[in-house]
Amino acid sequence: MKRFLLLLAVLAACLVAGCVNVETYTDEGQAIDTEVNQQFVIALGSNPTTGYGWEASYDETMLELVGGESTYEEAGQGLIGAGGVEYFRFKALKTCRTQITLVYKHTWEESTPQDLTKVFVVHIR
Repeated sequence: MKRFLLLLAVLAACLVAGCVNVETYTDEGQAIDTEVNQQFVIALGSNPTTGYGWEASYDETMLELVGGESTYEEAGQGLIGAGGVEYFRFKALKTCRTQITLVYKHTWEESTPQDLTKVFVVHIR
């Protein structure tokens, strides 16, 4: 099932991105290496039917969340309550080293240390 979701994430990211040249990242251990004015996508498993979602925090002087919000794609048709993939498409604004922190939590609650947190390191040239 994980492989299916990963494949779905990559395929859907290409559709969300609108072009093949946009890199998609799913592993926080992989540094994001990009250039100024380039875009990239972070794709993470999510299930908003449970009230959970990914909340992104990042330096808005270094990165722009293109479109102003994340998008979500379900795992399959007819799978009520099934999870899917949440996408965050960013644009690099200036040369720097920065990070994006994503916290998986109930959207109406404050973050806690117990929340699942992923930190992506971004190198912009």
